[in-house]
Amino acid sequence: MTSSNGKPPADDRRGFLKTASLGALGAVAGATHGKFGLAPIAPAQAQGTQAQGAAPAAQDKWWPSKWGATDEAGASNHMTPAKTLDAITWIKDGKTYKIGRVYEAGMPMFGARAFSLRIPGGPTGGPFGANKLIYNDEFLAAEIGQTGTQFDGLGHIGVQQGRDGDKNEMRYYNGFTEQDVGGAYGLQKLGIEKLKPILTRAHLIDMAGLKGGMMDAGQEISVADIRAALQRQNMSEADIKPGDAIFFHTGWGSLWMKNNDRYNAGEPGIGVEAANWIVQKDLALTGADSWATEVVPNPDKTLAFPVHAILLAKHGILNQENLVFDALIAEQKYRFVYIFCPAPIKGATGSNGSPIAVT
Repeated sequence: MTSSNGKPPADDRRGFLKTASLGALGAVAGATHGKFGLAPIAPAQAQGTQAQGAAPAAQDKWWPSKWGATDEAGASNHMTPAKTLDAITWIKDGKTYKIGRVYEAGMPMFGARAFSLRIPGGPTGGPFGANKLIYNDEFLAAEIGQTGTQFDGLGHIGVQQGRDGDKNEMRYYNGFTEQDVGGAYGLQKLGIEKLKPILTRAHLIDMAGLKGGMMDAGQEISVADIRAALQRQNMSEADIKPGDAIFFHTGWGSLWMKNNDRYNAGEPGIGVEAANWIVQKDLALTGADSWATEVVPNPDKTLAFPVHAILLAKHGILNQENLVFDALIAEQKYRFVYIFCPAPIKGATGSNGSPIAVT
C-alpha cells in the first residue's frame, strides 16, 4: 500500500519486506523494490520444500525463441507490413482516443519509485536576440519506464532458474542470463529500444460490464469470463488473430488519483489460465486499467506475478499497464487499432508514452 504521494507508510513498508517473495521471478534475497515488493508470499511458501539456497530440482527451458536465438524484439516481431494493412481495415470513422494516463507527481507509484518534474528558472533561459526570445525546459527525475502508464519491456522480468545469486541461471526472454542482460547504466540485452513500433488490431474485454461493476482485488479473470464478455459484446473469439492485442477493463482504474492506497494494495486481473490462453492465441501484447494486468494477490499464494513470467520472460508477449478505457467503453468501441512506439531509451526496462486507439 502507498500513500497518495506514492510513498509507502513505514509500517506497511516493513510488512512488504517481511512478506515479499525471495525466489519467484528471479528476485535476489531481500529485493522488494517496486511493485514486486507487494507479492504476498512468505519466503517459506516461495521455496516450498526446497532447502534455502538450493537449486531447483528441474529447470524450465523456454528458449530459443521462435524468432531466433539472438532475437530481442519478442512479440513485436508480429508487426509486419501485412499486419499493418490488416489492422487498418478496422478504422471506420477515424476517431482517436488517448488511452494513457497523465503523468504527475501524485499518481499511484510503488516502493521508492518517484516522478518529479521541475522547470529550472522562470523562464529557463533568455531573453535572446532583438526579438527577446525566452524559453522553458524541464528537469525530470523519474523511473521513466516504470511509472504511470508503463510499457513493460523484455528486460523487465526474469526467472531465477538456479541457485540464489547465480547470475548465469537468472533467465530472461530467449534465455538471456543476468550476466548477458545486467548493466548499471542500462540493460546490455533486451533494452526497450530493441522493440519494433506497434500498430495492431486490439480487442477490449469489458469485465466490469460483465460483472456489473468494478471487480475487486484478488478477483481472477478466467478464460470463461473472457468468452462470456466477448459474447456479451457480440464479438467472436475466432476473430482474435496472432499478433493482436487484448486489453481488460476491470473498473480498477476508477480509483486512480481518488484512492491510491486501495489502488496500490492489490487488483483484479488475469491469472495463469488466461495467460496460457493468450500464449495459445499467439498475441503480441496485453494490457489493463490496473498496475500489473494480472490478479494480485494470485489465488495461489505460492506464486509471485506468474503472468509476467509466462508472457514476458517465457514468450516475449508485451504488457502495458495503467491504461484508461472510459471513452471507448462509453461508446462501446470494443475493437480498435492500437498504436504505440516505445521511447527508444537505450537499455531501459520499459517505456512511458501515450498509446492511442483509433476506431
